Amino acid sequence: MEQRIKEICETRVRYGYRRVHVMLRREGWMINQKKTRRIYNELGLQLRNKTPKRRVKAKLRDGRCSASRPNETWAMNFVHDQLATGRKLRILLIDTFSRYVPAIDPRFSYRGEDVVATLDRVCAQIGYPEIIRINQGTEFTSRDLDL
Repeated sequence: MEQRIKEICETRVRYGYRRVHVMLRREGWMINQKKTRRIYNELGLQLRNKTPKRRVKAKLRDGRCSASRPNETWAMNFVHDQLATGRKLRILLIDTFSRYVPAIDPRFSYRGEDVVATLDRVCAQIGYPEIIRINQGTEFTSRDLDL
């Protein structure tokens, strides 16, 4: 029985112990599902989880190097606050090497398009940076920002 389980798993690598058990039952083996699982684990077989196919949203991080001049590296992040009425206020900050904040843009909600519009407005005035450092917030992981 162990040999047959091994053969099934070699030919059908995406089968877990449950599907192997169904195949054994179809072939006429009278075996309990718990025993199939025990043998499957003893043989060291394991169904690998598929990694999700996600689009690469941003370039993978390289080693961080400190900025040596203004407009070389920008770091974008949000500051959260709450009004007396209970509404949450979010402010987009763009810090540069010189600690100058070229844009403070308060809003109640931010989307990727809003971040792009703010960046376009600021870059038209100051110029484009070489590197933009961001976190993995929902506002920064959009196709609009990548484009």
